[in-house]
Amino acid sequence: MSLAVTCRGLVYIYRLEGYDVVALSGVDLDISPGESVALLGPSGSGKSTLLSLLAGLLPPSAGRLTVGRHDLVRATPAELQALRATDVGVVLQGASRNLLPYLTAEQNIRFAQRGVRGRDLPDPREVLAMVGLSARGRNRQRPQRLSPGERQRLALAVGLAARPGLLLADEPTSQLDTRARDEVLTALDAVRRAGTTVVVVTHDPDVGLRMGRTVTIRDGRVGAEGRRGEDYAVVGRDGTVHLPQEVLRMLPPGTLVGVEPQPDGTVLLVPSPASVEDVQ
Repeated sequence: MSLAVTCRGLVYIYRLEGYDVVALSGVDLDISPGESVALLGPSGSGKSTLLSLLAGLLPPSAGRLTVGRHDLVRATPAELQALRATDVGVVLQGASRNLLPYLTAEQNIRFAQRGVRGRDLPDPREVLAMVGLSARGRNRQRPQRLSPGERQRLALAVGLAARPGLLLADEPTSQLDTRARDEVLTALDAVRRAGTTVVVVTHDPDVGLRMGRTVTIRDGRVGAEGRRGEDYAVVGRDGTVHLPQEVLRMLPPGTLVGVEPQPDGTVLLVPSPASVEDVQ
C-alpha cells in the first residue's frame, strides 16, 4: 500500500566544529499516498537532510514526523531498521552505493530481500520488469556490464525489492545524459502507477516538472511548491513567506512592505519608498 508522509515543525540540528547548525528549521509538509514529489533547492538548503529523516537515517531534533502508521520520532533503532527493510525503500545518491558489484541484477534484488519476514515478496524478475530491465537477459548481468542509466534503474529496483509503500531516491538522475535520465523518470512513473509513493531529491528543474509535485526547500523550510507547472509561495505556520528570486530583486531583504488585502481576495504587497531607498 502507498504510504503518506506528515511533517509538522520538523527540526534537525547537528554539531559542526563545536557549533550547532540548523539544517531544517520547522518543515511542514504533507505527502498523500501515491504522490510523486520532487524536493528541489540549492546545495545546503536541507533537502537531502529531509530525505534522510524520512528514511529514518537521522533522528529529528524536534517536531513530528510520521510515515504511514510509523512515528519516526518515537521509533527505536530496531523499528527504524525494520521500516527500511519493508515499508520504505531507500536509494542513495550514486547507483554503485546501492549495488553489490559481484552479483547479477537478479541476485542484487534477492540479496535485498533477505531477512524480510511476514510479507509476500515480488519475484526479482517482476521488479526488474517494472524499471525496464527485463529485456536481453539484463537480469543475469552484473552492474559493471550495464549502462549508467541501467545501473541507476537497477538501484531503483533494489530499493523496491520488498515492495515498499514509499520510495526515497537521492539524485537518481545525476550525471546521466538526457536519454538515460528519461529512462529513469519513466521507471519512477511506473513505480508510482504500481502503487508506491515516490519522493526524490534533485537539483534539476526539468526532473521536477516530470514529477507530480515539486517542493522547494530554502533555508531549512518549505519555500515554494509547484503543481501542474504553476509555482506557488508557501505561507508558513508562523506567517513567513519565501518570495521568489525575481521578487527579491525588486524587494531586497530589509525592505518594509505593507500587506493590503484586496476586495477580490488577492493580497497586494506595497513597499515603503523610504525603506527601498534605505536598502539601496
